[in-house]
Amino acid sequence: MNKKAKIISITNQKGGVGKTTTTINLATAMVSFSQKILIVDLDPQGNASTGLGIPTTKRDNNIYKVLTSQENINNCIYRTIIPDLEIIPTTIDLSAAEVEFSNISNRESVLLNKLNEIKNKYDYILIDCPPSLGLLTVNALVASNEVIVPLQCEFYALEGLSQLLKTLDLIKNKLNPYLELKGIVLTMFDNRNKLSKLVENDVRSHLKDKIYKTVIPRNVRISEAPSHGLPVLLYDTNCYGSQAYASLAAEVIVQEEN
Repeated sequence: MNKKAKIISITNQKGGVGKTTTTINLATAMVSFSQKILIVDLDPQGNASTGLGIPTTKRDNNIYKVLTSQENINNCIYRTIIPDLEIIPTTIDLSAAEVEFSNISNRESVLLNKLNEIKNKYDYILIDCPPSLGLLTVNALVASNEVIVPLQCEFYALEGLSQLLKTLDLIKNKLNPYLELKGIVLTMFDNRNKLSKLVENDVRSHLKDKIYKTVIPRNVRISEAPSHGLPVLLYDTNCYGSQAYASLAAEVIVQEEN
């Protein structure tokens, strides 16, 4: 059957909110629901590539070469140890892409045009965006149908979120009328910390049904997994973090079906 992938950007202009962790583990969990997934590592730090066991020495074909037309996108797709989960990795070279794009016409649509060549191979394409609202993130948002925003349970959470929501509106109005906010997932939730609960209540009261029911806990197993080149769902299947990402994947897929 011919598929046409739903393309989802995982983005937040703030670093350290669990964006890459969410991308890797949501994708892994979605595979268990019989979905074929591609991750595009669009963050020059390359943490998604590392977290799925692709060493830096093995990333000769990467998203930078795709975007600069040095390599065909089909040659840059790597298998992972998880069946039906593939990735286009990145290297630090990608940090130069924004400068190189500056003289290209339709520079906001470069990624969209490349993904159009392969999106019939997957159910979902998840884009791990850099922690900024620069040209790489704009490319991701122009290429996407939907956005998932990981939001850390901390004091300034809503303040940063309002800036991101304004950017999404701007992209929707100017460049991609089909872009929708799929949902916001609360990350690094600490049951022992009253502030986490206060932030959750505050965000839910403002954004209501845009907040996923599933909350991702602060969990040592989630932190340990990337150093082993594994998603937490493979590193420790039974920990709270794994259970939370499995629950989030179910929410995302049911939401799509509805």
